[in-house]
Amino acid sequence: MQWQQQLQVRGLANIAKYSIVFSHPFGGRFLMKDDEFRIPDGLRYTKEHEWLMVEAEKCRIGITDYAQKSLHEVVYVDLPSVGKALTQGGSFGTVESVKAVSELYSPVSGEIVERNEKLVQTPELVNQEPYGAGWIVIVKPSRLEEDIKALLTPESYATFLKELTKKK
Repeated sequence: MQWQQQLQVRGLANIAKYSIVFSHPFGGRFLMKDDEFRIPDGLRYTKEHEWLMVEAEKCRIGITDYAQKSLHEVVYVDLPSVGKALTQGGSFGTVESVKAVSELYSPVSGEIVERNEKLVQTPELVNQEPYGAGWIVIVKPSRLEEDIKALLTPESYATFLKELTKKK
């Protein structure tokens, strides 16, 4: 199959049961592990389970499918103010669920230029569409070229999750 050849070319043949499945709202395709977590291709990831999508001169940030499934039912998202300065790895808010409160960590340094106001009334969008309508903030990055080097590719995030879930 063509997708199996693509995975071998990308060096992913050693990651069991992964396949290219369908498009996500911002374009690109999902790298998906059967019955577990969606990992869109074309995004970057943190080990704290945030994702980053570069859009021209801005970056959209949200939490991963793994994060939202771990939190379960999200009931509140503490959105930071527009204009807030962020540093890579620094906390910029929280996501609260019936199970836990989790800090949000910025994948890049920069300034918040937009926040997802829909989450104020419908925080469950984070569960329903973590890579779509459930995004959290848009940032104008200040050191994107440097910061992106510290982020995980979809393939390396998939490997990280595989190891993480194996330990549980």
